[in-house]
Amino acid sequence: MQEMPCNDVCRQAHQVARPDAVGHVGLSHELPDLIFNNASTLFTIDRYTKIRRQASEKELLIAGRLFIMLLIVISIVWVPLVQVTQNGQLFHYIESISSYLGPPIAAVFLLAIFCKRVNEQGAFWGLIIGFVNGLIRMIAEFAYGTGSCLAASHCPQDICGVHHLYFALILFFVSILVILGISLLTKPIPDVYRYCLCWALRNSTEERNDLDPEEKRHEEADDGVDEDSPEETHGCLRKAYDLFCGLQRKGPKLSKEVEEAQKKKLTDTSEKPLWRTVVNINAIILLAMAVFVHGYFA
Repeated sequence: MQEMPCNDVCRQAHQVARPDAVGHVGLSHELPDLIFNNASTLFTIDRYTKIRRQASEKELLIAGRLFIMLLIVISIVWVPLVQVTQNGQLFHYIESISSYLGPPIAAVFLLAIFCKRVNEQGAFWGLIIGFVNGLIRMIAEFAYGTGSCLAASHCPQDICGVHHLYFALILFFVSILVILGISLLTKPIPDVYRYCLCWALRNSTEERNDLDPEEKRHEEADDGVDEDSPEETHGCLRKAYDLFCGLQRKGPKLSKEVEEAQKKKLTDTSEKPLWRTVVNINAIILLAMAVFVHGYFA
């Protein structure tokens, strides 16, 4: 059996692994839709409404659509960076970026649901500290590259010496410690603001107060605009504009009794035992498949 030089073997293995960037597109083609929609919602609700407190529903929808277009442009510009990270392998790139930026978000989300002692200060500083640490690792990896068996990376071992999946675990637990520590040192959020928002109070029948009642008043004021305005007929361009912005025709005004019934139905968290079991089983199966896919292709 003829021995092959180490570099030739490594080059062949690298060439075989290169189609990984194309082969896993099918696994990740739905990610942009999810990310764009979530990012657009966060920007519109959490940021744009702080700048434009009197913004109408139409304005918010337009702002969300324009923000998605901005994200698409940024994504196109970002594509060349995939080639300098994880040797151009798309699935590994997605894993690494998620490992650097995702753990603080996951920590805040889980603690906010299962630990009602978590407050805004703890969540904020947990996100900031986790994001800064993940950003340091990500920038270092972009600057030095991940390297391969053909060309080693010059990234400092103190920063890049840990595999990105292990780094994600470390960052996740560090974020949890920061969130819990700062939350315990600061004032807790009263239960009256957390009814039906965390696990311990999920079945509460008490009415929840809004932390920002001013925003609630603005929403109620917007709901009362154009209630009795007659329907207008629009041309093709206006219909296309409304379709692009997601604007829908308003239906007839509902009575107080119907509104209360709908509100009660939307806030009802009770579950039928059969479908609760079906959903739990499917959740376990999907979680196991996700862990297998990430572990196998890592």
